[in-house]
Amino acid sequence: MKVRKAVLPVAGLGTRFLPATKAMPKEMLPLLDKPLIQYVVEEAVASGIEQIIFVTGRTKRSIEDHFDKDYRLETQLEESGKNDLLKMVQDITDMVEIAYVRQKEALGLGHAILTAKNLVGNEPFAVMLGDDIIRTPKVPGIGQLLEKFERYQASVLAVEQVPMSQISSYGCIDAKEIAPRTFQVSDMVEKPPVDEAPSDLAIIGRYVLTPAIFPVLEKTPPGRGGEIQLTDAIKALGQSEGIYGYLFEGKRYDCGDKLEYLKATAELALLHDEFGPPLREFLRTLLR
Repeated sequence: MKVRKAVLPVAGLGTRFLPATKAMPKEMLPLLDKPLIQYVVEEAVASGIEQIIFVTGRTKRSIEDHFDKDYRLETQLEESGKNDLLKMVQDITDMVEIAYVRQKEALGLGHAILTAKNLVGNEPFAVMLGDDIIRTPKVPGIGQLLEKFERYQASVLAVEQVPMSQISSYGCIDAKEIAPRTFQVSDMVEKPPVDEAPSDLAIIGRYVLTPAIFPVLEKTPPGRGGEIQLTDAIKALGQSEGIYGYLFEGKRYDCGDKLEYLKATAELALLHDEFGPPLREFLRTLLR
């Protein structure tokens, strides 16, 4: 089975970034010169994904517009001789096939994935959350999980080691390491107290799932907050087929948190060929 599609749930309200997200989707917040969601789409494309399925909601139209063709803008850029900018805009439109489906009720991540069922069909697929921006030395984040899926032909979750003092903010896995950085998952616990956490391996926003998750999601009762939890469904799926965790190589930026978003902006700017040197010098003047 080959993974051709990725589901990107973007229907959330982004309340942690209010008032900035009152009229603008959180996924469109800029990280340097690109919106957050473009980094995620580019990661998918670099990993060989052929179709992106956005699960959207109200106020998310600007995401569709960003990846759509803008004839007026392209004409202006062409007439102005701004060919580099023209190519940049056209590349955004042409990078991948995109489909959209609307999540009409805010019933959780599991419900958002279930909403994409008809577009995914009976094939394995990736799930990528726009909050997590992943920088890797070689293979993109979701690409690392795709390699593990090809090896095991079973669902794979990206995990990250976090300090135990922070584990109660994540879902985490109880698992046995079966190969370097690769774990066979026996249980999953959502936001456990520190003294009840089975490990320091937190589940982050990258998954590769088999289509068997859909009938499980249909039977998964609402959990905390009346939402259908994806973690609950994956845990139930593990009763009938294997679930694996992979400790991805690279660095994750949690851009759903204001401070972490600022850190990501600063760090990526310092690594940027154009912005890095002058920004580094500016920061030195602040620290004198």
